[in-house]
Amino acid sequence: MSGAPVGRGAGFDPPTRFQRTTLEPFDVEPCPDADDPSPPRTQFFVDRTKSVLARNDSPDVPFRWSINPYRGCEHGCIYCYARPSHEYLGFSAGVEFETKILVKPDAPEILAETLASPNWTGEYVCVSGNTDCYQPAERTLKLTRRCLEVFREFGNPIGVITKNALVARDADVLAAMAEKDLAEVTITVTTLDPELARKLEPRASTPSRRLAAVRALADAGVPVNVNVAPVVPGLTDDEIPALLAAAKAHGARTVGWTMLRLPLAVEPLFLDWLKREVPLKERKVLARLRDLRGGKLTEAGWGVRMRGRGPYAELIRALFETTCRRLGFAERPRDLDAPEARAADARAKRAREARATPRRRPLPPTPEETQGSLF
Repeated sequence: MSGAPVGRGAGFDPPTRFQRTTLEPFDVEPCPDADDPSPPRTQFFVDRTKSVLARNDSPDVPFRWSINPYRGCEHGCIYCYARPSHEYLGFSAGVEFETKILVKPDAPEILAETLASPNWTGEYVCVSGNTDCYQPAERTLKLTRRCLEVFREFGNPIGVITKNALVARDADVLAAMAEKDLAEVTITVTTLDPELARKLEPRASTPSRRLAAVRALADAGVPVNVNVAPVVPGLTDDEIPALLAAAKAHGARTVGWTMLRLPLAVEPLFLDWLKREVPLKERKVLARLRDLRGGKLTEAGWGVRMRGRGPYAELIRALFETTCRRLGFAERPRDLDAPEARAADARAKRAREARATPRRRPLPPTPEETQGSLF
């Protein structure tokens, strides 16, 4: 745990919840390549999923449906709550979460079939909701863009959430939907400090580029929300006023925030990161986390896991709300109008096409492609 692979957030691969046996290296003599500094390469795997809309029942999340074209995330954010979801695939929440990425090449076609179904009611969909839909592979694969085009064709309302400036590439599609009140974008900005951002989120866009994307989308007529998330107590909490001011200056209409939480394997990964990257702040961060979590480092209860509780949590909430009022932010994001969004003619057309032409799945990538040569 003494160091992380170059360009990665996690320093190691913790055992998964579902492993009965854990293998650890044991060398009687030093391994010849034990000091090899070459970082692990990203591998891409085809996910042959048969459905792409995931249903959410959490009362803490303001949407019921989401779509995730990718599983795992190369951004490598050390605090990412999605890390434990990789364990369901047989991978670790640590380095493997960042280097073994599952890709859903049929996602746009499956989405079109779903929206064409008479059973679909045209509800709001979050893009993504778990792992980032604009992570580096999207620059080449364009799965998220193709999904956006499907949502536009069917007139289905969406909300995009990302921390990658690549979202501005799709301003044309998003602006066309926003004209009909069908799209909004949330861009997460955790810190304004580029050096700290590089440590927290090693392969995400820099803070300045994210703010530039906020401006580009706002200028295109797309409603943009900036999410200050997560607030890391003792590390980024003092940046809240400056973050909100920067969001306002770049054209954000609304803002939101969540507090750091450390579910399951995220806790040991984050603790290792603290020791490695910000050792002088470790005691302060842990003390404030315990103030927020009733003496523990994490708390999973509905209503408290996203915000924390106690005097310190109240202080953060008051600081956020006071700054929002001073800057003139709207109190809450808009609700997109789902009933008006339904395009019956597009649904019927795509349904006929789906019945007439069986979907053809692309061939799996070659071994060279799975080693990341495409990206």
